[in-house]
Order: sequence, then structure tokens, then C-alpha cells
Amino acid sequence: MKMTSENDVRVNGKFKNRMEAKDGSFGFDFEGVYDKVELFKELAYSMTDGRKVSTVFTEKDGKTTLSTVFDAESENEVEVQKQGWQVILNSFSNYVESKN
Repeated sequence: MKMTSENDVRVNGKFKNRMEAKDGSFGFDFEGVYDKVELFKELAYSMTDGRKVSTVFTEKDGKTTLSTVFDAESENEVEVQKQGWQVILNSFSNYVESKN
């Protein structure tokens, strides 16, 4: 997946991400405003359609676990949306682990 991003990580800061398939067959903009920014603990934001998302970072035994809770949209089945969020989290995890 190709991606471009603008990100102002602070309360009331805005983000805008453009995600596209590598072959260009589909893409979408993902944007919103941060409601809560607590370093190393939680990021919460509202998307432009009013849905809310919260990602909590939990550290245990030197490892960090991410948990994301999101308001589902009505166009796609919830399970499909969960899979999409999991792909994003897996990509983030792979990126972070490759930097160590």
C-alpha cells in the first residue's frame, strides 16, 4: 500500500493520510483531529465523519501492546473493518521493529 501523510500530533492537531493500493486500483483519504495525546499512553481522535478512535499503548516486561477501539462505519461489515485496522497495526509494528 502506498501512503502519504501530514500529521500534527497534538490536541486539536490535524492529520491527513492518503492510502492507496500498490497497483493504484483503489485509494482513500483518512483524516481527522486529535482529541487526546498522552505520550507513550494514548492517542485519540475524531475522524471527519464524526467517528471516534482511541489507541492505547500498554507496556509490560519491556514489550508494548497496542489496542485500538474504533467506531465502525456503516458501508462495510465490522469484520472487514477490523481486518483493515489490523493490517495498519501490523504495518506499524513491522516498521517499528525494523528500526531497532
